[in-house]
Amino acid sequence: MQGASDTIEIEWLILADAAQMVGGKLYIMGGGWDRFTANSGFPANHKMSVAAAFSVPWNETNRRHPFTFSVEDEDGTVLADVGGGFEIGRPPGIPAGKTQRSQIVIDLTLQIQKPGTNVIIARIGDVAERRCTFTTVEGRISTTQLPQA
Repeated sequence: MQGASDTIEIEWLILADAAQMVGGKLYIMGGGWDRFTANSGFPANHKMSVAAAFSVPWNETNRRHPFTFSVEDEDGTVLADVGGGFEIGRPPGIPAGKTQRSQIVIDLTLQIQKPGTNVIIARIGDVAERRCTFTTVEGRISTTQLPQA
């Protein structure tokens, strides 16, 4: 990450059942999936986390940067839209010119109306964008009852 670019970049997005940042470290449970199975039919409420890493060059530190996360279905319907800002400083002893990583976690509860492809779009102002998709499929709802014991 040393001096890789002069602009902020979104390094990655990870979808997870749950995630949190503690002490600069990312903790993920049930992460890295790309398919959600709606076992109870539609509309389906789905709790999830999106973890992201931003690569921040030296000349962009000590400034506030706006970000947005949007979730859209394949028809362009917005399922969620979250925004905020972040700032990363220059810790004592860091070599001049060093690019730094900033990580965040966004917790979402989506109401998914139908099967299909959904896209998460992360943006930092108008300088960086990254997309991540996941597919929603209908699960098999069993109506078979087990014999009584």
